[in-house]
Amino acid sequence: MVKSSPTLDDKFDLNDTHQLLTGAQAIVRLVMMQQVRDKQAGLNTGGYVSGYRGSPIAGLEGAMLRTRKLLAKHNVVFNAGLNEDIAATAIWGTQQAEMRGDGKYDGVFGIWYGKGPGVDRTGDVFRHANHAGTSKNGGVLALLGDDHTCESSTSAHQSEFAMLDAMIPVLNPAGVQEILDYGLLGIALSRFAGVWVGIKCVKDNIESTATVDGRLDRVQVKIPDDFVMPPGGLNIRVGDQALDKEARLHDYKRTAILAFARANKLDRIVTSGGPDPKIGIITTGKSYLDVRAAMEELGIDEIKANQLGLRLYKVGMPWPLEAEGVKKFAEGLDLILVVEEKRSLIETQVKEQLYDLPNRPRVLGKKDENEQWLFPAKGALEPTEIALALGERMIRGGRCDEGIRARVDELKKIRGNKALSAEAATRIPYFCPGCPHNSSTVVPEGSRAYAGIGCHYMAQWMDRKTEGWTHMGGEGANWVGEAPFSKRKHVFQNLGDGTYMHSGSLAIRAAVATNTNITYKILYNDAVAMTGGQSLESGTTVGRIAAQVLAEGVKKLVVVTDEPHKYPSGFLPAGTPVFHRRDLMKVQKGLAQIEGVTALIYDQTCAAEKRRRRKRGAFPDPVKRAFINPAVCEGCGDCGVKSNCVAIVPHETELGTKRAIDQSTCNKDFSCINGFCPSFVTVHGAVPRKPKGAAGDGGLATMLASLPEPKQPDLDKPYTIIVTGVGGTGVVTISAVLGQAAHLDGKGFGSIDMTGLAQKGGAVACHIRVAKSADDIHAIRIGTAASDLVIGCDLVVTASNKVLETIRPDHTAVVASTYEMPVADFTRNPDLKVPGAALLRAIEERVRKGDLHKLDAHELAVRLFADSIASNMFMLGYAYQLGKVPVSAEAIEKAIELNGAAIEMNRSAFRFGRLAAHDMKAIERIVKPRTAKTAPTLADITATRVTYLTDYQDAAYAKRFSDMVDRIAKLEAEKLPGSTALAEAVAWGYYKLLSYKDEYEVGRLQSDGRLEQAIKDAFDGNHKLEFHLAPPAFAWFFRDKVTGHPRKISLGAWMMPVFRLLAKGKKLRGTRWDLFGMTAERKLERQMILDYEAVLGEIERRLSKETHATAIALARLPEEIRGFGHVKLANYEKAKRKEASLLAMLRDPKPARVAAE
Repeated sequence: MVKSSPTLDDKFDLNDTHQLLTGAQAIVRLVMMQQVRDKQAGLNTGGYVSGYRGSPIAGLEGAMLRTRKLLAKHNVVFNAGLNEDIAATAIWGTQQAEMRGDGKYDGVFGIWYGKGPGVDRTGDVFRHANHAGTSKNGGVLALLGDDHTCESSTSAHQSEFAMLDAMIPVLNPAGVQEILDYGLLGIALSRFAGVWVGIKCVKDNIESTATVDGRLDRVQVKIPDDFVMPPGGLNIRVGDQALDKEARLHDYKRTAILAFARANKLDRIVTSGGPDPKIGIITTGKSYLDVRAAMEELGIDEIKANQLGLRLYKVGMPWPLEAEGVKKFAEGLDLILVVEEKRSLIETQVKEQLYDLPNRPRVLGKKDENEQWLFPAKGALEPTEIALALGERMIRGGRCDEGIRARVDELKKIRGNKALSAEAATRIPYFCPGCPHNSSTVVPEGSRAYAGIGCHYMAQWMDRKTEGWTHMGGEGANWVGEAPFSKRKHVFQNLGDGTYMHSGSLAIRAAVATNTNITYKILYNDAVAMTGGQSLESGTTVGRIAAQVLAEGVKKLVVVTDEPHKYPSGFLPAGTPVFHRRDLMKVQKGLAQIEGVTALIYDQTCAAEKRRRRKRGAFPDPVKRAFINPAVCEGCGDCGVKSNCVAIVPHETELGTKRAIDQSTCNKDFSCINGFCPSFVTVHGAVPRKPKGAAGDGGLATMLASLPEPKQPDLDKPYTIIVTGVGGTGVVTISAVLGQAAHLDGKGFGSIDMTGLAQKGGAVACHIRVAKSADDIHAIRIGTAASDLVIGCDLVVTASNKVLETIRPDHTAVVASTYEMPVADFTRNPDLKVPGAALLRAIEERVRKGDLHKLDAHELAVRLFADSIASNMFMLGYAYQLGKVPVSAEAIEKAIELNGAAIEMNRSAFRFGRLAAHDMKAIERIVKPRTAKTAPTLADITATRVTYLTDYQDAAYAKRFSDMVDRIAKLEAEKLPGSTALAEAVAWGYYKLLSYKDEYEVGRLQSDGRLEQAIKDAFDGNHKLEFHLAPPAFAWFFRDKVTGHPRKISLGAWMMPVFRLLAKGKKLRGTRWDLFGMTAERKLERQMILDYEAVLGEIERRLSKETHATAIALARLPEEIRGFGHVKLANYEKAKRKEASLLAMLRDPKPARVAAE
């Protein structure tokens, strides 16, 4: 039964005790609970939260900002920190609020947050603040964001040892529930012992989602009765001396910490091992969840563990480790396995604590009995590996039954069946469509740049002469040390605006102080984009940064932007030059010649943030769209090279692969129009057309509403789902909707969205578990062969090894979209194809006899909703109707409503997905899918091109083409009976050269009505066209001063009559009256035809079985000569080099080696 009238605000209603929360939302609820608990105890307290964002705690700031008004009612102040150590210092200040008698409250509790590198840089503050102590009615938690697998970091990190060094105790929660519980206990510990308390935050707790018990009285804090408080107590005090603080920490505070841990049972025995325990496991946090999952894989529940003598000890506070509990746990054991990720923290303490016992058990952790890796310090641990380590030792110790033996054998087979082969394609993170960094990170030929922390870090894998980086804020300081010993005179250094504010401005100061030759490129995109689009501190503007940089003493400062005229008078420091982004190369070359430090501020708003603000009506949204005329497009890819934009996608036609713009993902950057090609048209007044009747008429609505309800999967054990997709396309919404739906249905739920850096167009996999109760869910991350359902919203990600290895052959159901979404490298490789067949084959081989369903959800979503984002919810509906989703449709639709994003589209997409699974023919009647194309025959290829060439010139011209193809076909039939490959190659290659796109042809293709019809089909509104051309007559007036290439200019709708006039001039082509034909480009195009005919003549003379493949390659070479102007010339020169090599092979074919019989 779905809960009545729920809202998302319920998460923070302290009277509504059971809620679905993310880890970040749990922190919000925690501070509210603490204030109310204090009030109930007679204390009037406040709270202060500050820190610096970064994965895995990037979502915390957003959660805090969304609830700021609610937090204010609980006396809680949230201020995002300028950087981590400044924020920690502010938290230190909160503990002094009432110390001198000036406080408004009885105390202030503080929460600091930062990811691992931020923990490192804040060490000085941690040491000072922890020595100083906390307020008796305040207390401090430090949220330590650790990225164990380096998914969104420049290095893997583990923060416990930094806390140990500062003598700060660490609590390690195993999930969202314990974030709440340990948070309350941590504040109490901080107050009692006068210390800061670290909370270990990893993806598996802080970025997970789970159903929690949020009762105010769930946690009952016990004050130790075995600790005598020293005179003056342990809390912060006025006039304290350094050595006194150190002595208090060692003499009393550490003892107080351990006493508190004992009194509140932070460490506990989960399974006793029954009457004869022999094997014990000590574990903590995320590793505890992995151990429970490993036990489940072995078929060991708590009852069986006690029968087999297996004792399990869950450590809540891994440092300092409370010794009495460890010794009690170790009694009677022969073997202890310490299961913890990364370096051994618990293991070393356990060995130290048990060392003097007369009958101590053997302790294994990082290394096994033979000093080989058991639970390695690198990477992350997996339940299957833990299960094998445990199972093998239970077998050796005689602590098993046949079921465990069988499970161990099966797990070994599963491990041996991991997907390890090379992937057919990979999806790497990339700049968003329209990202400013697509343009800003380019450097002049011969130059080199260093990357920085932020989205622009990804420039390193984009062929941009950018390599190397530092920690956050050190950008460029490495070059200060390298420069005196390098032959290179100058480098560029990318520096994000968020990093500049964080601490990067100091690196500029250091470079100025040493007079280092460097140009800082301050990439101002008006948001901290990498961590969720947070606003810059204090409303930092380009003008303010410019003034600061000039004050630092840089030799020259320039501003480059996509809107040079937007700055009001006085906004920038006097004399600051402003350039359009098209002049970036010229500007950079000039700066590189100046001795000393120079700076360039590149000002353009983050594309993702533009999209978010436009949805709120908070950013201008021009009613115009870029459109590519496929008839004019050559498929050269120069638009991708110029824009680096992944919204440019392949468009298959009968004349080859052209380009199109994915209007669903386009963020209106318009840098693609700089591609040297006349096919681009800007359509003013254009709004993407919504298909009529998709979700509309009553009959269809009745059909969707009356779909039969499928039988849901049983929940005898937690049901596991993986949802794959591409970062930034809404795939994480599926996880959020399923979580809310499960909560509404009263079921337990847990999820982890494996995003990190992948949120920027990379591979995303959401791990989901649904159970009867939240208590049934332990580890959320899905291990090897452990998934029940895979909803594959992206073919490349679904076929990745990480996802394939979760599929259990003959068991896992897979619903896979077959759409071949281009990977990022397509921006630079115009011939790159997603190997759809190979990817599907990899999935099929893994699923074997399992339930596999394949459909092109992208195509159906675009046809139904004109928005590819709808494909994800369509896939969920499809899987639901198959009976593979263990929550109700009513709850899913209510969750879609609560989510609040594109409610009508997502609800309809879910319903249409259900209909597709129930009756695909009904969907096909609605969308009228494109008919499947069969491979064209030689006759088809020839006939199509004869028609086109007749329109291009005349029938005689077309006959010249067909005669040549027929001649080659006849010769091929004689030499290689049954083959038409060479003739087909000639048909493609010869046509390509004969149909060169001169001014007459471009005019014809722009004005023959097909372009205008295509625009009407794609867009609503009153359209006004703008063309982007580089007319030869104006080439000398509009030329790039750096490259020397002609620069395109924009021409209005008045060009359409000009195009029609040009189209009529095709009769002049090749005659003495052909003025356009006198240019070097046209002369070369005509010469190419003659040269090709000569090559075909040589092929005719030398064709044989041995030369056939070479002849085909030669015949198809013209297909590589694509583009216009200098782009075409460059491709021609590459083709000629390849032609020389192929001609040599044709003239001197190497005889095939024949094996001796």
